[in-house]
Amino acid sequence: QGIANLLWAMAKLVDNGLELTARLNEVVTALLPRVNAKKEQFIPQHIANLLWAIAKLVDNGLEQTPELNGAVAALLPHMNAQKANFNPQEIANLLWAMAKLVDNGQERTPEFNDVVAALLPHANAQKAHFTPQEIANLLWAIAKLVDSKKDQTPEFNEAVAALLPHVKALKDQFNPQGITNLLWAMAKLGELIELNEFTSTCESLVFRIRETPRLSQQAILMALWGVMVCCARLSLVATANKNNALEKHMDDLFTRLGNTSPDNEDDQSIIAMAASWLGRRCPIIPHYQTSISKPQSNFRDQLQSSIPSLKIEEEKSLNSLPPVDLLLPDHNMVIEIQGPSHYTSADFKTRKGSTLLKIALLKKSGFEVIEIPATMLRNQDSMKLYIDRIKTRAGIPPQGHSVSLNRDEAYVTTDKRRQEHSYLTAKEPAEEQTSKPKRRKRKKRTRKKPVIPSLPS
Repeated sequence: QGIANLLWAMAKLVDNGLELTARLNEVVTALLPRVNAKKEQFIPQHIANLLWAIAKLVDNGLEQTPELNGAVAALLPHMNAQKANFNPQEIANLLWAMAKLVDNGQERTPEFNDVVAALLPHANAQKAHFTPQEIANLLWAIAKLVDSKKDQTPEFNEAVAALLPHVKALKDQFNPQGITNLLWAMAKLGELIELNEFTSTCESLVFRIRETPRLSQQAILMALWGVMVCCARLSLVATANKNNALEKHMDDLFTRLGNTSPDNEDDQSIIAMAASWLGRRCPIIPHYQTSISKPQSNFRDQLQSSIPSLKIEEEKSLNSLPPVDLLLPDHNMVIEIQGPSHYTSADFKTRKGSTLLKIALLKKSGFEVIEIPATMLRNQDSMKLYIDRIKTRAGIPPQGHSVSLNRDEAYVTTDKRRQEHSYLTAKEPAEEQTSKPKRRKRKKRTRKKPVIPSLPS
């Protein structure tokens, strides 16, 4: 109990402004091996407080040393074993801490993933007992964990579905930080949340932001991005009505930023995307890092080989928006090769909010957008099909025979929750942000207030 109290107290002091000095680092480093040595004796409350403290200290600059990683690894099996004994506050603290550690570079080992999967059903079971702050922290944590995981599990979907009704029921009780965290998290989860539910929840939350006179620049950026993703999703559904109220909120948030000129690439991107959407002058010129994936490079080579005269540009930023994979400037056409970072699950169907926003903005700017899941380029037949379709779109007659995609390859959903989604099929294809838009680069870490653990007796 003494070890748990000491680390919790030091983390709390640092969170309230105490400098993380070399001396304080030494004390923390000296205590961490004791966590490993005493791991069998910690009760659930100690475990929750310890992991929260470690995550908070790391977020404030504590180096992730072997001693720290060893302490986290030592706690994981006991978190799993005691999963049924954690109360709602402890569940919220644990998942927040695990997401924060991942956000700061913690490796997602199989043991780590097992604990997350074990805790999520208990979050579902305790859904009626979470406070507004705990709900906001949980959804933020889930969005972070989903963003860093390639093989999504059903536990995440179930936890999100269980928590969302309580967001709307408690909408008047969230503080401004909780609201911005929620808007960001829901947008990040993209098509994991049904469109109508996302829209109605977004509307109910953003209205309260408008009533808050003072918001930090980071909070405004998070809210602005969340509202943009909501508008983007609506714009990609032919039958959806334009939501003028949401666009008015977007305009208000953009105005509140003034002539903000952040150094962070992701924040610059949010400002540029909002200016593009609203038709406003962009106060900055974003600087984007670019990278070319192997599937993108292979497809470009095949496309160029098939149509030698075709002009192709790569990693081009259009209208100050995030760079596109391939641009066919003579045909006003953009080709996006969507790898796993564009999806919330391994099925390459459920897109993230950042992907949806990017596609919507390109279409709004007048470009035809062709989305190709990277998994569709694993064989020559599928690649040839896409090249033939691009030829057709560009008015270049395809040569030779055409290959038909099977049902798995040519994904066209009939599920109502994914009516906004279509790939390159007989119809015109449909449609991200930025962590936090995605993009291939991780979103800048944002300080969120966690649930403050109660001091153990």
